[in-house]
Amino acid sequence: MLHPTFNELSKDKFNRYQLAIVAAKCARQVTDEYVSQREAAEKSQTGNKETDKPINTMIDPQLKDEKAVKIAIERIYNGQYTIVEQMPEETEETEETEETEENAD
Repeated sequence: MLHPTFNELSKDKFNRYQLAIVAAKCARQVTDEYVSQREAAEKSQTGNKETDKPINTMIDPQLKDEKAVKIAIERIYNGQYTIVEQMPEETEETEETEETEENAD
C-alpha cells in the first residue's frame, strides 16, 4: 500500500493527472538537487586519497538513497511544494492587456 494515498495528496482539489505532473516536476527538482550536490562534492576533491572525504558523505543521504519520485511525493504531502492551479482565462487576459499596452506606445 502506498503512503500517502492519492486522496491524502489531492485533498479532493486535484485530479490524478495534475498530481502526476506536479510529482514529475518536483522529482526533476530533486534530481537537479542531487546532481548539483554531487558536482560540488566532485569539485571539492583534491585528488589526495588520504585527505579527501568520500563523495558519498558530502551528499544528502536522503537524495542519495531514495528515489526522486518518493522524495517529491513526501515533499508535496508535507507542504514543501504546493500545487497552484492557473486558470486559462487569466493567461489570455494578461496577453491581451500586454498587447494593448504595446500598441498604445
